[in-house]
Amino acid sequence: MTVGAVLSGVAAYATANWVVGLAGGSSAQGQSAGVSNLTITAVASPAATNLLYPGGTGDVVVTISNPNPYPVTITAVQLPTNTTYATGYTTSALSVTQTGCVAATPSDVTWSFATGASGSSHPLTSALTVGASGAANNPLTVTFTNDATMASTAPAACESTYFSMPSLVGVTATGGAATSTTSPATDSWTS
Repeated sequence: MTVGAVLSGVAAYATANWVVGLAGGSSAQGQSAGVSNLTITAVASPAATNLLYPGGTGDVVVTISNPNPYPVTITAVQLPTNTTYATGYTTSALSVTQTGCVAATPSDVTWSFATGASGSSHPLTSALTVGASGAANNPLTVTFTNDATMASTAPAACESTYFSMPSLVGVTATGGAATSTTSPATDSWTS
């Protein structure tokens, strides 16, 4: 009787270790994420440290929002022309325009290093990575140091004014795994 029990145990062990193969043509499916544009918005906080004055440069503070399910790294900005001017406002809420200091006047406030050609590309001093949608550091608050310029011919009406900078024409960016930049951040372009 003992021999029969041992043989049953061996048969059970052998059936539990059968080798199973994979049929030819087996497959699986994956799907890539879509791509959505970033949104860059003017913000009042933190306040700009370097303020504009005729013939000088000043800071621009923005938030960059990323709706994508992956981080996006920005390495350059594309600027509008050097004759595309900012509009002045009476408060940081940017809701009431400053009389005599609007884009059509013109305000003589532009992005630093803008050229006569729309879309001129300017590399950032350091790449900025905006976290994935719903992740930390999204939106990312960035102070662009001295990246606004006020011409020496700016109207007196532009004194003590808040500016809505012209929209950027584009950014050079890539999506994919990366560590997000800590918010608030400071960056710039220098040419």
